Amino acid sequence: MAVSLHNSTGISRVGFDSQFLGSHSASKASVSVSFHSSLTNLSLNSLKIIQKFVSGSSVESLMHLQILLDTASISVETSKQQSYRIAAMSKAESSSSDQVKLDISLSPRVNSAGINAIREGYTRYTPNAGTLELRTAICHKLKEENGVSYSHDQIVVSNGAKQSILQAVLAVCSPGDEVIIPAPYWVSYPEMARLADATPIILPTLICDNFLLDPEVLESKISEMSRLLILCSPSNPTGSVYPKKLLEKIAEIVAKHPRLLVLSDEIYEHIIYAPATHTSFASLPGMWERTLTVNGFSKAFAMTGWRLGYIAGPKHFVAACNKIQSQSTSGASSIAQKAGVAALGLGYAGGEAISTMVKAFRERRDFLVKSFGELEGVKISEPQGAFYLFIDFSSYYGIEAEGFGKIENSESLCRYFLDKAQVALVPGDAFGDDSCIRISYAASLTTLQAAFERIKKALISLRPAVPV
Repeated sequence: MAVSLHNSTGISRVGFDSQFLGSHSASKASVSVSFHSSLTNLSLNSLKIIQKFVSGSSVESLMHLQILLDTASISVETSKQQSYRIAAMSKAESSSSDQVKLDISLSPRVNSAGINAIREGYTRYTPNAGTLELRTAICHKLKEENGVSYSHDQIVVSNGAKQSILQAVLAVCSPGDEVIIPAPYWVSYPEMARLADATPIILPTLICDNFLLDPEVLESKISEMSRLLILCSPSNPTGSVYPKKLLEKIAEIVAKHPRLLVLSDEIYEHIIYAPATHTSFASLPGMWERTLTVNGFSKAFAMTGWRLGYIAGPKHFVAACNKIQSQSTSGASSIAQKAGVAALGLGYAGGEAISTMVKAFRERRDFLVKSFGELEGVKISEPQGAFYLFIDFSSYYGIEAEGFGKIENSESLCRYFLDKAQVALVPGDAFGDDSCIRISYAASLTTLQAAFERIKKALISLRPAVPV
């Protein structure tokens, strides 16, 4: 995979922080920084540019960069115009086991947009809700790709989709209200509800149902205090995608309750595997008025460090989000917004670059689903989108592991894998389902193959305590 950054000045204008990746050391006199064994020495200019993508990012927002950091080789090419390109390539194995270099870089217009904005002095405050240029581009995208129409005053651009979600919850929920959240869920949803003095109502789903919400369960849990239903499709952490017919059933239930709104988190919409298709909840009959749609640029466009997301919805709800933002962060970065306009200009659904990236993700998913499906005591639901597997390892709970201790839950099993296999996974209890563990396949196929073999070896000495 390649991610490219073009700088037309030949001189990086981003300050260098020698600790931004943590696992290295450098002296003031040195022109290179040594990383751990997965990277060779990188030039100072290279690190300055890469920092644009990683500086200030959370662990989750760096998932796409795992692909770059696994087996990366990084080079600087200087042209006569003093422009240079930083390219990070990782090798992926084809189904025939032949090693090929997979280039899934985005158009130069995305990466050059940011530096051009700086050079042209586009560094001042923008309108709190975002530039008219970007909001107009978002309206066009939503109409063409999602079948929903909005005007620019029904869009608020924020510093990432996470901020958009929090502001929506704060804007519509009052103390004592209930926020309905299907589990497994993204870790921040319940805490956001609590920040709004609302009560998260968790509705468990089943792996045999592909972790999709049962409409009958939803209907049984709605009360007069129910204010917001949060849906995430494709899902983090399960990769599940809600079929249109199921969403229509959910919409019919929502329509019966005048106070109930829906927050539709669609951040992974373009990372989806055919025959699955994405349906925006706001496009369903009668749901536009009730739906707050959240999306952003970090996943499909791999723009994690740019921190850019947005919300679309009825004007009175979106205006309330805008008020909250005006008293907290104000508008998103002017430079990031220019890059966002360029990203949306890549074409329908991100164009060829995104489809190539999704093809690579699908190859990794298929390998992991097949491999883990052959292991004893493992339950798996094939994800239809995103880049996660949420695997049920609960049959191994209760086993006494030699030299480790008792495996009691997802947290202790993850510690066991870290100790015995040197593989880092995420316990399912953080997502509301302690029977499972989340695995990200935002890494090279070679790395995933090695990780699987380590996990498999670590499980050899264990036998399921409960038959599967």
